[in-house]
Amino acid sequence: MPEEVKQKIQEELRQLEAELRTEIPHDLKIAVAMGDLSENAEYTAARNRQDYVRARIGNLRKRLADLSMIDLSRLPHDRVGYGSTVLLYELDTGDELTYKLVMAEDADIAQNRISTSSPVGRGLMGRNEGDEVEIITPSGKRRFEIIKLTTIHESADV
Repeated sequence: MPEEVKQKIQEELRQLEAELRTEIPHDLKIAVAMGDLSENAEYTAARNRQDYVRARIGNLRKRLADLSMIDLSRLPHDRVGYGSTVLLYELDTGDELTYKLVMAEDADIAQNRISTSSPVGRGLMGRNEGDEVEIITPSGKRRFEIIKLTTIHESADV
């Protein structure tokens, strides 16, 4: 799974670097040719985009460095951790929910992928099958029982 995230980040990085090398300089050149830069909206917009792209490239490079430091062999084999899929029973509503714990960039609640840094993700980390967990979320207190746990190691074997 970290490889999927790395590929996604690398693709965005390639697109932004291409934009920074070709499109933005072209836009700046056209804007400079228009004359007075102090009241030139095109120039200001191109400079703002250039600043944003540079900052985003820096963030993506840092994220890639962080990802390269993840050692899958150190992730738990018997407890909830990054890459785990958990089947939860919500004690107060009787609903069953399945979540996969992912990095923040890969989180998508519509696909039941929650970040390890979200309130629910943090509350589940390190827990075992059968544990009851009480988690404070922005919408209030929620209580879950972990019915089934599939770690990243088990899902990689499938």
